[in-house]
Amino acid sequence: MELDGIFIDMYGTLTTGDRAAVEAVCREIIVDTGLRVSPSELAVSWGQRFFAAMDRANCGGFRPLVQLEADSLIQTMAELGITIDPYPRVRHLVDYWRNPPLQPETREFLGRFTVPICIVSNADRADLEAALRQHDIRVAAMVTSQDARSYKPDRRIFDLALAVTGWRRDRVIHVGDSLHSDVGGARAAGLTSGWVNRAHRIHDIGTARPDYQFADLLGLAELVRTSRPGRRPA
Repeated sequence: MELDGIFIDMYGTLTTGDRAAVEAVCREIIVDTGLRVSPSELAVSWGQRFFAAMDRANCGGFRPLVQLEADSLIQTMAELGITIDPYPRVRHLVDYWRNPPLQPETREFLGRFTVPICIVSNADRADLEAALRQHDIRVAAMVTSQDARSYKPDRRIFDLALAVTGWRRDRVIHVGDSLHSDVGGARAAGLTSGWVNRAHRIHDIGTARPDYQFADLLGLAELVRTSRPGRRPA
């Protein structure tokens, strides 16, 4: 596998996923409203509407991620007969986006990985920049959905990442934790796909088949190490 570089997802891949943040918001809503559902059930319901809103945004009328979260929460609660001001709740998610905990292996992965990295993330740019500063993570490039006005799995965000980096499509692998956004998006863009199979995702609506599957980022590092010219698997 000769690579110009890798595209990699940020949230849920380099960092922990948003499950704790989303379920904390849902738990707060349940306490305040008396809803008779669990935080995880409400989180899944909200997530389904959020992903539907994201797909609609790719068909015209792009909106930033924070707006999609707010609008989908309004819709979720309205269908349960409750009117809600979403912004105090969504503020908790913004706090997560700006300072997400890293995955346990991320520092080791970044320390040993020698191929250039471009982060390709469904994120508002200011939030992603804040997260990278918070953790002192430096990469060759970053492309957000706000830059591309396109959310993964739409191919336009990947096409912009190729244009920004100058890397060749057949010499890039995109890696992330979502079968829907990352694997499905990579396949739509004609890229090799890698899936980091994180067991703690809230819900994954995707069914796309990855070219490679890893338990964590160190599996990706090992694949690249043993596949580069002149190297033999141990």
